[in-house]
Amino acid sequence: MLGITPSHFITCLVLLGADQPAAESAKSLLSGLDGPIVLRGDSRTAYRDPAAIYHDGTFCLFCTMVRTEADDKIYSYTVESTSRDLRHWSTPKIITPKGQHLNYSSPGNVICFHDEWILCVSRYPRLDYRRGDELRWGDDNARAFILRSKNLHDWSAPELLRLKGPDVSEQALGRIIDPYIFRDKDDREKWWCFFKQDGVSMSWSRDLTNWTYAGRIRGGENACVLVDGGEYVLMHTPGNGMRVKRSHDLKRWRDEKGLITLGQKHWPWAETRITAGFVLDLRKVPGVGKYLMFFHGGGPGKEKTQDNVDAHCSIGVAWSSDLAHWDWPGKNAGREESSPDPRD
Repeated sequence: MLGITPSHFITCLVLLGADQPAAESAKSLLSGLDGPIVLRGDSRTAYRDPAAIYHDGTFCLFCTMVRTEADDKIYSYTVESTSRDLRHWSTPKIITPKGQHLNYSSPGNVICFHDEWILCVSRYPRLDYRRGDELRWGDDNARAFILRSKNLHDWSAPELLRLKGPDVSEQALGRIIDPYIFRDKDDREKWWCFFKQDGVSMSWSRDLTNWTYAGRIRGGENACVLVDGGEYVLMHTPGNGMRVKRSHDLKRWRDEKGLITLGQKHWPWAETRITAGFVLDLRKVPGVGKYLMFFHGGGPGKEKTQDNVDAHCSIGVAWSSDLAHWDWPGKNAGREESSPDPRD
């Protein structure tokens, strides 16, 4: 399994006849969903910034959990939830250490590198931040990190990504959030990390340790990169909704038309903002057969507050055949506003 990415591993599983639930048939998992929400937030909990991988018949969903604890302090964690059917999800398990000076969160994606799974996350400090305070974002000590695992469930301590080069101090890296690591489509030994800093910044590496900064492009938060038709496809969040850019070489980009907001106009739970679209290519996976998107929505209310940023945020799901036209559970069926809590 040396050096293969999850997307290539998925293809291998399908071609080799990997175990799938016997009752699955094409699109059956999607047609069986009751509503778009897979993890629902509440008055003391927000689920944000999803990333996912499909492996060995299981969907592993990673996301930020923002939680107001008993002392009214607000903490962020990276959590993991799993499902076999996209309908029933395990109780989210915290996989990062506690501390407002840490707040490891905003998982970007999972890759497989040298017999290990690698998950990239952000450190997002908000010191002495409590319920009832003015809404606050992560401070200038925000940085990018990776976690390592042999089994997708037990994770190492976070390791700093020195995305400006091994000789650049941590302090000189500047504020960095939302890392996403992917393989170069033309050079299989080269890896890229896109991250939020002055737009979408980018660095490359051949060992995930020594990085070379390679500039930036205009773009928003939560970069997600796929390869489609010989092109890189970048999904990013400029404000509300998701937009798409395409490039053959990661240098020259063109903007696709349209803002992806899915069923937001019908969803009070996503009224404030719909954001952080993460896409898996599962077109060859039985029971899915589509691009699968996880995203988060916050609401109600048009203005951002603690109630719809640090609470009442939920993870949703949608799917597409072409990355342009999207469907979701309940679309055109008058059920967009009614979504039961699917957790076990």
